Amino acid sequence: MVFALATTFVNAQSDKKAADISTKPFGDSERHWYGIKDESNLVNPVPNQPKYPESDYTKIADNMILFQCANGGWPKNYDMKAILTPEQVEKVASTKAILHTTFDNETTYTHVYYLAQVYTATKIEKYKVACEKGIQFILDAQYANGGWPQYFPLEKNYSRHITFNDGAYMGIINLLDKIVNNNPNFSFLDEALRAKVTQAYNKGIDCILNMQIKDKGRLTAWCQQHDEETLAPAWARKFEPPSICNAESVGVVLFLMKIKNPSDRIIQSIQSAVKWFADSKIYNTRVESFEIEAFESKYKTVKRDVRVVADAVAPPIWTRYYELGTNKPLFSDRNSELLYSLAEVSVERRSGYAWYTYEPQKALDKYAEWQQKYAPSDNVLK
Repeated sequence: MVFALATTFVNAQSDKKAADISTKPFGDSERHWYGIKDESNLVNPVPNQPKYPESDYTKIADNMILFQCANGGWPKNYDMKAILTPEQVEKVASTKAILHTTFDNETTYTHVYYLAQVYTATKIEKYKVACEKGIQFILDAQYANGGWPQYFPLEKNYSRHITFNDGAYMGIINLLDKIVNNNPNFSFLDEALRAKVTQAYNKGIDCILNMQIKDKGRLTAWCQQHDEETLAPAWARKFEPPSICNAESVGVVLFLMKIKNPSDRIIQSIQSAVKWFADSKIYNTRVESFEIEAFESKYKTVKRDVRVVADAVAPPIWTRYYELGTNKPLFSDRNSELLYSLAEVSVERRSGYAWYTYEPQKALDKYAEWQQKYAPSDNVLK
C-alpha cells in the first residue's frame, strides 16, 4: 500500500509540467532577499545559497508551509526556492508567532495560488490545509468596507491604508476572482469557504468603485493608496503623495474589464478611467537613463541618472502622478515636497523610482473590444 501511494504521487508530479506551477510571481521577494540585507529578516541568505529547480514544486511548497505564519499569512522578501540550511529551517520554524504578514511585494496571495496548484497536482493534504489557511487570512484581513491593508495585523504606519501600490489589492482580488469563477485549481474548496470568498470578492469590487477619485465632479482613476476609513487618496512613503496615480490604476481597469455582464456602475467606472487615460497623455516626450560618476547616498550607491527629453516620434507617455485639483504632472522627494518636473527631484529618488509610465496604453488597447461588447453606443475615445 505504501508503495502504491508513492507511485501515485510520483506519477502525479511527473504528469504536471513544471511550467504549469511557476515561481515567477515570487521574483520580487526573491530579488529583495538576495539584494537587500535586512537585519530584521527572519533569516538572511548564506553565500551561494543553493536552490531547488522550479520542477521540484513539492519542496518549494514545503518551504511555503515553513514560512507560513500562525495567522495563515506570509512575511515578504524570501526565496521560496532556497534550499535552507538546518539552522535557517530551525530559525524560521521558531518564529511562526511573529505576525509581520503582508500582501506587499506579491506576498500571500501568490503563496495561496501556488499551494492550490500543488495540491491539485498531488492531492497531498498538507498543501490543501495551508492553502485554505491562507485564504482565511485574506478574509480576516479585509476591512468592513471591502478594502485590504498592506499588512495584517495592522501596523501603526501608512501600511494601514488600502493599497493598490505594487499590485497588492489587485493581486488579492484577482486571486479571489479565480475562486469565484471556478478555476480548476480551487475545485477542492467547500461551499462554505466559497461563499465567504464570494462575499469578500463582491465587497472588494464595491470598495474599488467607492475609491475611484472624483475630481471637480469628474470620475478619473485611483490613488496608490486610500485612507482605510474615508477612502480618500492618502500619503504613503514620503515621496508618494495623494494624487491620481495612472500606473496603479491600469491594473484596476484591466480587472474591471474582465467582469462578465458588468453593472452600469462598473461600465461607468471603466469609461471614466479610460477617458482619463486618454486625456492625460503626454506627447513628444521620453525618459532616458545615463551613467554618472557613482556616489553613495544614504540609501544606496547611485550610478545612473535619468532625464526627460523632447522626442517628436516618441509614443505617448504618462507621469505616475497627477495633482488633485489641477491635473498637473506631479513629483515629490523624500522630504514630501510637491514638485512639478522630474529635474527638481534629487538624483537618488529621480533615478530610483518609476516617475513615468507607459502602462495606460494597455487599457487603451483593450478598450475597443470591451466597448463594442458592453457600451457599443458610447465610445469615450471618439
